[in-house]
Parts: sequence; structure tokens; C-alpha cells
Amino acid sequence: MDPDVLVIGGGNAALCAALMAREAGRSVLLLEAAPRDWRGGNSGHTRNLRCMHDAPQDVLVEAYPEEEFWQDLLKVTGGITNEHLARMVIRASSTCRDWMRRHGVHFQPPLSGALHVARTNAFFMGGGKALVNAYYRSAERLGVQVRYASPVDRLEIEDGEFKAAWVGAQRITAKTCVLAAGGFESNREWLREAWGQNARGEWPSDNFLIRGTAFNRGVLLRHLLEDHGADRIGDPTQAHMVAIDARAPLYDGGICTRIDCVSLGVVVNREAERFYDEGEDFWPKRYAIWGRLVAQQPGQTAWSVIDAKAIGRFMPPVFPGVRADSLPELARKLGLDEDRFMQTLDAYNGACRVGHFDHTALDDCHTEGLAPAKTHWARPIDTAPFYGYQLRPGVTFTYLGLETDDTAAVRFAGQPSTNLFVAGEMMAGNVLGKGYTAGVGMSIGTAFGRIAGRNAALAAAGQPAVRGAVR
Repeated sequence: MDPDVLVIGGGNAALCAALMAREAGRSVLLLEAAPRDWRGGNSGHTRNLRCMHDAPQDVLVEAYPEEEFWQDLLKVTGGITNEHLARMVIRASSTCRDWMRRHGVHFQPPLSGALHVARTNAFFMGGGKALVNAYYRSAERLGVQVRYASPVDRLEIEDGEFKAAWVGAQRITAKTCVLAAGGFESNREWLREAWGQNARGEWPSDNFLIRGTAFNRGVLLRHLLEDHGADRIGDPTQAHMVAIDARAPLYDGGICTRIDCVSLGVVVNREAERFYDEGEDFWPKRYAIWGRLVAQQPGQTAWSVIDAKAIGRFMPPVFPGVRADSLPELARKLGLDEDRFMQTLDAYNGACRVGHFDHTALDDCHTEGLAPAKTHWARPIDTAPFYGYQLRPGVTFTYLGLETDDTAAVRFAGQPSTNLFVAGEMMAGNVLGKGYTAGVGMSIGTAFGRIAGRNAALAAAGQPAVRGAVR
């Protein structure tokens, strides 16, 4: 079929766009590059959605007002964000859950525990895979045509207007198109090109693992930027990058490979030296900086070290840590220089000033006279058994993308297209110049997927795009 609206991609943002366009009465064809069993892109690995709310709401406790959400985002991005688009996403996050429920998404009751995310994040019952499956069921019920194993190789665009897409030798025309095909994180050649060679003669990206799908190769992103001159945004080396277990698979390790005990101990590089404040802020606000920090270390590797006091206070990873009954034994088992390791641990233990330990608050347990400092949750690592986890950078998605505005239109030389729109990872760099805070990727994908789908439907009917989020 040659539909009114063509959606390229198969994850959360693409599905939101397809559902919105179909609800508006337009015929919709969705092209997913992956086979059916691997559909959904990185969305299948997600767990939650960061949500603004001014008072307790269904599955959210207390309040998380717009300004606090904005300040959290501003802090992690270092100000590299479009405030207008960011605030639009934040406001949209407060009103999307009823629409999501209408399409079969279920949310689980508020969580309690060390991370205290029940106030800021709504968790999907069954995780991202259940969300993706629910959206596909709803799309098929509404009559959205879905084709799997259909990667789009190139687009025909004339004067900024979409004409057709090519899947191999097949040409597909549509009145409008939504691009939601992900970043380039699984294109290892492009990662190597972006990161280059460092001063030690290493290619850092050769040691990266990809937490999500193997199908986000950035083919259309590069095609739009290089062949059609679409306006770009973002740094190709910036990404949602997490410290994960070095034993994780190359692709699709997902959340179970993440190492979440960083703030409860110390992290050392292969010289057995600390290199950053492990207790800088709450883990949901800092976990996504640690992949980049590890990427900057020799060999792009590090080790998270804890003692028995930390056990039970973090989400256990899929692989057990290396266990030892003494710190010297642990150093030997980790392959680190024993003397330097003990100098680092002795200096840290001696600098700890333990007050009232509380992993759910920015407590007063800190170090003195130590560089780098540990600002919170600093307790001596002195209680056997001891554990070590080797870390490598795990890339979730890249931030280089297409510049857009509050209509989700792709822009060419500063001018918005009238019928080509973008959502999800392909435009996330407009909001995320660097850094990350838990759940905001789904907030961006949901907000812009719905905007793109609404405006693609309007354009297919010959009507102008509407600015702002879907209410």
C-alpha cells in the first residue's frame, strides 16, 4: 500500500506516531527494520517514564513539579539543551499516561526502596517489552499496516518535501513521513569514526558494548545529514552511556548488565586509582555519566569495589561479582597491582567521615582531604567479603540527530519540512546535549512521537502543523 502516513521505525516513538496518525483517520504503514521477534528497538529494554506532576497521581507519589524536573535536566545536560522543547516534553509527561493506557499499557504500583524513583518515574508493568507489545496489538487492531525486516535504505526528498522511501528495490510513496529509526549506536564503524584514536593510540569505541538493539545503525540519519543536508544537532560522541559489566554481550544486554553499586563503594581504573566522585548525587541522576567516565580511562575499563555492607542495597546484576575475603586477595583476583590498590583503598578508608548513612538521601557520610572526594555515602570498605565488578562503557543511544522544533518537523537550511517529521532517538539531542536522567528518553519519545504523528496526519489532510505537545 501507499499510505497517507509512512512511519519508519518500530520502537516507542514510532508506535506513538503511528497510533496518533491512525486515530486521526489516516492510513498508516509502519516499517520496522528488525524481524518480528526483535521488534521495538531499544524500547524493549526500558522500564519507566519520567513524569512531571504537581500532586500525587495514580502510580506517582508526592509531587515532581515542572521546575524541579527542568532543574534536574539542566544539571545533567550542563545547559546543553533547548529549554523550550525540554519544557514541552516535561509538561507532556504529566498528561500522556491515560492515552498510553487506552492503548493497553499498564503501570505498576509505586515502588519503594533505595532509589526513591516512585516520586519521579512511572514504571511499566512488564517493562518495555510489555509496552511495545501493547502498542503493536493496538496498532494492528486499529488497522496500522506493519512490515517487519524492512530497513529503509534511502529517501526521495525534493526541496525539503518527502516523496518516497526505498526498501531495497521497492519504492514506497506516502503523503507524509515520520522518521523514528533510532540513533547510530550499533554502527561500530561510525562510533570509531566519531571517537577517533586517543593519545595512547587506542580506539576507545572498540571497547564499547551496545546495551540495546543491533539494528540502530543510523543509515537514515547519515543519509539525511550527508545526502540531503538536513539540519543537525548534537555531538556524535555524546550518548546515553552506562557503566556495565565487562562480561555483557555485544548487543542487547539491557538493564540486567548495569552495575548499580557504584555509589556504595569506590571505582578504580586499571592503575588501581580512583578518578571521580562516586557519591556526587542520587544514582538515577548520575548512572548515565559513568559509561563516559570509564570510556576516558586507560583501556576503557574500571572496577567497582564494595564490601559486605553494600549487599542488598542495589539492584544485583546478572553476573556475580568477583569475591574475596580480603582486599589484597581481591586486588589479585581482579588483576590489579596489589600495592597500588591497597594505597588507594587505605587512603579512601582513612579519609571517610561517617555520619548518619542513608542511601535514600544526600547524607553526611563524606571524605576529607581526598582527591577526588566522595561527597555522600562514604563508608570505609572494611567488612569481608569484598566484591569487584569489572566495567566497560555500555552505549544505549547516541545524541547526534536532526534538529527540529515544536512541530517535530525535520529542518533544511533552517526551514521546516511540510511533510517530514522526526521523533525519538533521531532528535533526542535537541533536549539531551549530554548526560541523562532516568526515564527521560521515554518522555522525549512519547512526547515527540505523538506530536509527529498528529502533524503527519494533519499534513496528509493538507492542513498546517500544530505547535506544541498533544494535550
